[in-house]
Amino acid sequence: MPALADVIAALDDLWPPAWAEQWDAVGTVCGDPGAPVDRVLIAVDPVRETAEEAVTLGAGLLLTHHPLYLRGTTTVYGGTAKGRVVHTLVRAGVALHTAHTNADRADPGVSDALAGAVGLRVVAPLVPDPADPAGRRGLGRICELDVPEPLESLTRRVAAALPATAQGVRAAGDPGRVIRTVAVCGGSGDSLFEAVRAAGVDAYLTADLRHHPASEAVQHGLSTGGPALLDAAHWATEWPWCEQAAAQLDAVSQRHGWGLRVHVSRTVTDPWTSHAASAPAGGPAPTTHTGAPN
Repeated sequence: MPALADVIAALDDLWPPAWAEQWDAVGTVCGDPGAPVDRVLIAVDPVRETAEEAVTLGAGLLLTHHPLYLRGTTTVYGGTAKGRVVHTLVRAGVALHTAHTNADRADPGVSDALAGAVGLRVVAPLVPDPADPAGRRGLGRICELDVPEPLESLTRRVAAALPATAQGVRAAGDPGRVIRTVAVCGGSGDSLFEAVRAAGVDAYLTADLRHHPASEAVQHGLSTGGPALLDAAHWATEWPWCEQAAAQLDAVSQRHGWGLRVHVSRTVTDPWTSHAASAPAGGPAPTTHTGAPN
């Protein structure tokens, strides 16, 4: 049975902290480096539900994609939501480790897992890492479909392949447009629109698309033939990485003879819990105004 420090060293080999963005907060949040680890739980979010799941499972380590304290903190007081996560884990002897943008940049990384989940073949990074001479690491991925299909069909396939969420998958573009190439970015991806346009792909699959960048991308595409957009829930686009990471850690465990039992959390931690259409497709019904408003 390995010590936590041994497992952390292996995780840092898979996703070196140096690959993370400068603003990011990756690495080990809590845990005794000498404590033995025989079970690991992998999840997207370090929230109360996954912390309690790790404790119930008897895990020695909770590995998450999202950081607990992305913007830093001055307290781990148990009266706060994040402080309660720390107290829950420490009290039960569970360590917490995060691989965030370092896992995004890795090969394979978060976007590889997303592409694989929806049946896309990865061709190259969307934004290559200049520090990688092989040209395989970087943010996002450029992908191809083995069989081109209409945007409407691709949207349905993405929705069926990813974990169900209240949002589902939204699409912008001609439903009948034939899609051959797709850029993907697990998590928030509207900051990569320039790279997507430069790649000349037919569609872009990501999450958290804001109104103005998405609107500008659609309007730009009307005159230039730019990409259609597919917008899924943030958590859903990153959850496939958990299974990919579990397979990678299983391989490390077998190589070292550790006998780790690696589990993937199926707990849905997407913050949105329900969805209701506010108007029929096509926009709100027209209204007629007579006289001055009250």
